[in-house]
Amino acid sequence: ADARALVLRIDSPGGTVVGSEALYLALRRVAEEKPVVAVMGEVAASGGYVAAIAAEHIVARQNTLTGSIGVILEYPEISGLLDDLGVEVVTIRSSDVKGGASPLRELSPAERAAQERIVADANAWFRELVAERRGFRAAAIEVVADGSAFTGRMAVENGLIDAFGGVR
Repeated sequence: ADARALVLRIDSPGGTVVGSEALYLALRRVAEEKPVVAVMGEVAASGGYVAAIAAEHIVARQNTLTGSIGVILEYPEISGLLDDLGVEVVTIRSSDVKGGASPLRELSPAERAAQERIVADANAWFRELVAERRGFRAAAIEVVADGSAFTGRMAVENGLIDAFGGVR
């Protein structure tokens, strides 16, 4: 309560979409009361970048890895291994998409489409958040929101961060 500002030090390659959203919203609540500055360390990418854009000012080192604006859904699919071991998985579902992706079976076309819709919607949320917080127009967001990571030098040039620096 006595602090005049919050200096948020970030060193994270990211995390879940929901975890990133919760952290972002908590930081924005702090930002309503006092200045928030994000200081990026080695890496502040994906969900780490979501946290950074909650701040009013973002600084990074010239070689900090940042960006990685995108969403990924990844899991092992071991149905072939189960077949080799003679293990049969029995699943009873109310629909072909109930239960989503499972490592125990190959995705059906309907399941894949359902998962792709979820990833696309979460990605749209991330892109819209970056565009709003960093002042990107529609065409400009395309340059930075393809999932690529950037060095701090690249990020300052493309508007993802404000300046070079550290905690000082």
